[in-house]
Amino acid sequence: MIRRAFPILLSVSVFMTFLATLVFLYRKSEAQPIVYQTVQPVVMDIVRKTVAPGALVPRREVVIKPRVSGVIEKLLIEPGQVVKSGALVAKIRIMPNMVQVDTAEAKVRQAEISYLTAQSEAERFHQLFAQNLISQTENNQYRLAAQLRKAELDAAESNRDLLIQGTSRKSTRVANVVTSSVEGTVLDVPVKEGGSVIEANTFNEGTTIASVADMSDMIFDGRVDESEVGKIRSGMPLAIAVGALGSERFEGKLEYIAPKGVEKDGTIEFEVKAALLLKPGVMIRANYSANADIILERRDHALSVSESVLIFDKGQTFVEVETKPQRFERRRVQLGLSDGINVEILSGIDASVHIKKPASDPSFH
Repeated sequence: MIRRAFPILLSVSVFMTFLATLVFLYRKSEAQPIVYQTVQPVVMDIVRKTVAPGALVPRREVVIKPRVSGVIEKLLIEPGQVVKSGALVAKIRIMPNMVQVDTAEAKVRQAEISYLTAQSEAERFHQLFAQNLISQTENNQYRLAAQLRKAELDAAESNRDLLIQGTSRKSTRVANVVTSSVEGTVLDVPVKEGGSVIEANTFNEGTTIASVADMSDMIFDGRVDESEVGKIRSGMPLAIAVGALGSERFEGKLEYIAPKGVEKDGTIEFEVKAALLLKPGVMIRANYSANADIILERRDHALSVSESVLIFDKGQTFVEVETKPQRFERRRVQLGLSDGINVEILSGIDASVHIKKPASDPSFH
């Protein structure tokens, strides 16, 4: 009896397993209803901007150069120090050019001979004038000639002394000291004591001893791509982010747009400059890298939606508005300013509607 029932039970078991498999596969292949999520318009500030990379630099940076060539004998400043206009920066030990010194010595000897000769003539004619043998006019002419020769001698001796030691006993001029021409902060001192320096002249720009700038007057110096330069103008506000200061932001105002572009990496860029509004207690260093957001347009408290919910059809723009649960209808909308992510809605819907979002939208959770 049991042997007869076993094949029947086995067949029933196989059939039930097969049937359950079919039911499972059918349910799995059955299409699941799509549930669309919705979003409501929001009131927000929409800003359209362009980004200009650049750096924060002093508005005016002055380089200080020596008036004579020689060797740095003493440096009296260091980077970061605040100096006044006229403050002593360095002292130079002059290494005179022997050819120039010899020429100066020869001019001194010539001037001395001329002076002695003129003085002798003036004394002789003064004696003649005392004997009423010549007029006072003639006497004055020879005395004036002697005074002129004396002035030439003094000038020759002064030039010789300046060449040799940088100072002159007969003049207040001092050539071997370097002073600051402006008031400000010392940014850089590229020379060291004992190093040689060259004076600025027609053929040489000279050795820079220090650079000084007013750090309370900073500007943003950046670059704008040619595709964006036509959209900006002087007076536009800027929001400047400084990488070294983390989330710190500064306000600025565009002051300058270069009339000529410069090619860089195959693109044309235009230089822009903007005044920087400093914040109390925040230290700014020269050449901080920064990015400036130049605000082209903005709408404050504008009704807006994400651009991902828009439908473009035959030159018109629509959104799908929920009329009943999971029932939607198209409504035409008029768009305003866009920042590339969100767009202003001028008409067509209000803040109370629910708008269908595409199921493939990755920002939809």
